[in-house]
Amino acid sequence: MKKTRASLAALALGLATAALAGCGSDSDNAATEKTPSPTTSDTMTATDSPAGEPIVVVASTNVWGNVAEQVGGDAVEVTSIISSPDQDPHSFEASASNALILTKAQLVIENGGGYDDFMDQLLKAHDSSATVLNAVDISGKTAAKGEELNEHVWYDLPTVELVADEIATQLSTLAPDEADTFTTNATTFKSKVDEVIAAEGDLKSQYDGDAIGITEPVPLYLTEAAGLVNKTPEEFSEAIEEGDDVSAAVLKETLDLYTDKQVKALVYNEQTSGPITEQVEKAAKDAGIPVVPVTETLPDGLDYVGWMQQNVNALGAALAQ
Repeated sequence: MKKTRASLAALALGLATAALAGCGSDSDNAATEKTPSPTTSDTMTATDSPAGEPIVVVASTNVWGNVAEQVGGDAVEVTSIISSPDQDPHSFEASASNALILTKAQLVIENGGGYDDFMDQLLKAHDSSATVLNAVDISGKTAAKGEELNEHVWYDLPTVELVADEIATQLSTLAPDEADTFTTNATTFKSKVDEVIAAEGDLKSQYDGDAIGITEPVPLYLTEAAGLVNKTPEEFSEAIEEGDDVSAAVLKETLDLYTDKQVKALVYNEQTSGPITEQVEKAAKDAGIPVVPVTETLPDGLDYVGWMQQNVNALGAALAQ
């Protein structure tokens, strides 16, 4: 997700400074999900945990925010900075209120890997004392030589389990009396994730080696776990992800995957669509190839496990056609 990183970093830094100067407004909250408003003091540090007060957690997206809610339960108040499935994370612009809420945070969860660099900029702008968890770092994943890391690690279910455990550990440090509850909640959450991992395995047993196409690398951890082979030219998916132009030759090679029925499904990031990806989607539909939409943030009405199970079910239904 590199389209706007440089501009976001500069904007975030400026807005954070404005926030600390008291320049936030109600309109800044449009892209922020809060439930409910924090009651902790503006001067709280990451080591403070007054009896009866919830732990204030801030996540870059509602994906990680929901995982924190699953683990923390009633002992946490979670704010997710990006919370709408209609919000394009590529073009997200941090607000002054985003910076302000980070001044209250005791635990911060970011994706890392360059996906949400605005979080680091906001944290540095006010010298936050919050504990920061970076999902990519926790995953242990690194890019192969000459390649870029696929930073969409929330589609890698074992990584999500690792993050849940680390959230439980850090929450236990902040509220030791609740440690057993956090551990139990994490175990329960992971048991549900294990069911989705099993469903991925079922797909692999049926469709291992089958070919699919994508528009961006967003779902690749999931499709690879299902044994599927991505046939989309890397030049195409990288150009779409980074907002670059796609050459005529690469576009034709991509469209041929569908017109020539070389793939069984198109897994389509509907959260960042545009004229080129819509052309690919149309080619797939015209050829009778099923399209499986995916998103980068949690859809309304679903928790993380329900969302991932829905994705696996949709992929299975498409492959069965």
